[in-house]
Amino acid sequence: MKGLSPKALEQVASYFQALSVPTRLRILNFLRDGERSAGELALLSGYTGANISRHMAMLTAQGLVTRESRGTSVFYRMADDSVYALCDLVCGNIARQFERAASDRALFVKSTGRAGAAGATRGPRRARSGTAQ
Repeated sequence: MKGLSPKALEQVASYFQALSVPTRLRILNFLRDGERSAGELALLSGYTGANISRHMAMLTAQGLVTRESRGTSVFYRMADDSVYALCDLVCGNIARQFERAASDRALFVKSTGRAGAAGATRGPRRARSGTAQ
């Protein structure tokens, strides 16, 4: 992105915005297997045809998918499969972050579990005020 004009950066942001909605990512995953009709995408996703149409308009506008009318049906296919490489890269990065966070939490749980079990970090118990000792 180095050296891109503000206008170009706006276009890049719009591209990523198209990928920022989970429904659209699901649709792109359905298209990994090849061309699908709008009706198929609606059935697979569980969304209405109108909802699918709205999402497909955004994906088409950003050049991620192509649209073709055949009779009364509309078919969509990926315009550029490199988006899958981008998504796989991001998914891998997120997975590594979760793995690091999980291992960090596991270390914390183990260290607090040992300290609490040993009881070595606690001092002597004090009597509460107003109670006999």
